[in-house]
Amino acid sequence: MPFPHLTAHLTTPTTAVLAASLLILAPASAHAATAVKAVKAVKPAATKDAPALPGYQADLSQTTVSGLSSGGFMAAQFAVAYSATVAGAGIIAGGPYFCSGQPGRFPYIPYLTNALTTCMNPGSAQVAPPVASELLRAANDFARARLIDDTANLKRQRVYLFSGTKDQTVTRPVVEQVGKFYQLAGTPAAQIRFVDTLGAGHAILTDSNTDKPCAVTESPFINDCDYTQARDILQHLYPDLQPSATTLTGKLIAFNQRSFIQNAYSSMNNTGYAYIPKACDSESCRVHVVFHGCLQTTQAIGDRFYTSTGYNQVADANKIIVLYPQAEPSPVYPYNPKGCWDFWGYTSINPIDPDFYRKSGTQMEAVKGMLDRLGSARNSRR
Repeated sequence: MPFPHLTAHLTTPTTAVLAASLLILAPASAHAATAVKAVKAVKPAATKDAPALPGYQADLSQTTVSGLSSGGFMAAQFAVAYSATVAGAGIIAGGPYFCSGQPGRFPYIPYLTNALTTCMNPGSAQVAPPVASELLRAANDFARARLIDDTANLKRQRVYLFSGTKDQTVTRPVVEQVGKFYQLAGTPAAQIRFVDTLGAGHAILTDSNTDKPCAVTESPFINDCDYTQARDILQHLYPDLQPSATTLTGKLIAFNQRSFIQNAYSSMNNTGYAYIPKACDSESCRVHVVFHGCLQTTQAIGDRFYTSTGYNQVADANKIIVLYPQAEPSPVYPYNPKGCWDFWGYTSINPIDPDFYRKSGTQMEAVKGMLDRLGSARNSRR
């Protein structure tokens, strides 16, 4: 497979705009502006109001990631590109690394079209699902070109995969290719867990009857399936976990995310969030990064994603810092009206040379910078 910097992105800007408008996490009725009446929304802090992310001397060798939908694609992307850092990934209704780059051959790879079809519901679009062997071949090429870390690191990663039986947004044939990607990369089967029997819609799952019914696909995409998915993910990624905390003793912090962003086309919010267990104020902790899905930004659902998905309770009892980077809707350029993470190239200034999948990609580099800050000397704010 040729490198995508040798290929074209989309036929015309008009095509890009029309197609991007379709890339949503749910039906049109679930608009990004949907209000969540039961929860007080958190207004994103302005850059000048949010303090710098402090250092906590975190143990970055045990860093893991997870995410839903576009966040699942981002988790898979980050885990492969920064495989020397990431020890495991939890992917909920997401697809394999560089999914939007296949199919396609020089001189044309329709990244966005692939993202909307091959990487979501290929059966409905009457196209084939992504092919793990092709995507691993591309990853190996990128690694040889030093655009991403050595793919040999994937053998040590632990991987959790989830596909709900009622999910028609990102379907099982897409998710299962993540497992095949890792198997082909040499990851032992015992390190890969695939949960695919729950009747869940397109959502992250909880055991809270205040959340949406299990089978639906609607805002805020947090569903009660009598299953604490955050716990199951972290239990697989960190087999030594203690029971979750019933009362949180740590702190949720807002921090200046803008300081980690290198250009104006990131579609990332000025403010990010992190949960810091009390123990991490004096001890070295692990870090888990959670990527929200489309339509799960603070503008859409307030603080729901980073306060009520169950990660903080697990983290509090297990010395895990939870980092919640934040994308945001951008209605003009880059065109990202639903606040999705970039897995098809909308942040790339040059569409003929997209870099979303590389370590140097705008969003990828920003999140890695946040991790590096958490791993720096305690209380440093450089």
